[in-house]
Amino acid sequence: MIALRALGRKPWIWSFVAAILVWIITVLFTGGASSVGLSQAALTFAAFSVIVGIGQMFVITLGPGNIDLSVPATMTLAGTIALKLMNVEDSMIVPGLLVSILIGLGIGVGNYALIKLLRIPPIIATLSMSFIIQSAAIWSNRGLRIKPPEQLADFTTSGVLGIPNIALVALLLSALAWLLLEKTIYGRWISAIGQSMFAARMAGIPVDGTRLATYVLCAVLASICGYLLASFSGGAALNMGAEYLLMSIAVVIIGGTAVAGGDSNVPGIWGASLFMFLVVSMLNTYGFGAGPRLILTGFIIIAVILVAGGRPVGGR
Repeated sequence: MIALRALGRKPWIWSFVAAILVWIITVLFTGGASSVGLSQAALTFAAFSVIVGIGQMFVITLGPGNIDLSVPATMTLAGTIALKLMNVEDSMIVPGLLVSILIGLGIGVGNYALIKLLRIPPIIATLSMSFIIQSAAIWSNRGLRIKPPEQLADFTTSGVLGIPNIALVALLLSALAWLLLEKTIYGRWISAIGQSMFAARMAGIPVDGTRLATYVLCAVLASICGYLLASFSGGAALNMGAEYLLMSIAVVIIGGTAVAGGDSNVPGIWGASLFMFLVVSMLNTYGFGAGPRLILTGFIIIAVILVAGGRPVGGR
C-alpha cells in the first residue's frame, strides 16, 4: 500500500494510467479484435512524439519562457533535404542521416543566436526561425515527393518481435536522454538553470553554453524525427511536422515535466505520447469528427493534468 501511494505521487504515472484506460475502452468497443494492431500503431506513432518531446523537454527544463517553436519546420526541412540527398539509394542512408543531424545543428545554433545576440524571447526567436526554415523547405521541395531508400523504408515500417523499429529507436534515445539528465553534469546544469538562472551564474555554471547545447539538442532530435517520419510515410510533405508543434509541448507537460523549469521527466513523455495517440484513436472509433475530437481531446488533457495535481506538474 505504501509503495502504491509513493507511486501515485509520481506525476508521470498518471499519463500511463490515462493511456491504459483509453486503450481498454477502445479495445472493449471493438470487441478486442484490434488490440494487437492498436498497440503496435500506438507504439509507432507515439515514438515520433517521444523523439521531439524529449528535445522540447530539455528546452522547457531551462525555465519559464524557454520553448522551441521551430520543431515542425525543422522536421520538414531535414526530411526533405535528406530524401533529396539519398535519392532512393540505399548506399546514401547514412549520409542522409548525417545531413539531417547537421541541419539540426545549424538550426539550433541559429535559434540561440537570435535569443542571445538580439535578446528576444525564445518563443519569438524560434517562431521567426521557423518561418525561415519552412521557406527553405518549400524552396527545396518544389512540390516533389521523393521516396525514401527501400531499406530505410523497410526499417521504419517493420519491427522486432512485434515491437516497431521506430519505437526501439525512440526507446534508445529516451535511455540516452535519461542518462544525460541523471548521470551527467550537463543534466545538473540545466536543472539548476531552470530553477534559477541568476543562482546558476553565481555558482559558476556556463549558462550560455548550456542553453546553446540544449537548443541544438532539441533541433537535432527534431531533425532525426523528420528523417524517420519522412521515410516512414513514404516521402517528405510540407505539412509533415505541423501536428508536432503543440504535440511536442503537450506530451512534455502531461508527462510530468515542470512548466516552470528545473525538473524534467523522461518516462512521462512515453505515457503522454501513448495517451495522446490513443485518445485520437478512441474518438475516431466512436465516429467523432475533427472539431468535436479536438474539443474533447483538450478537455481530456485538462482532466489528466487536474488529476495529477491541479497544477503545472513536475517532480519525480
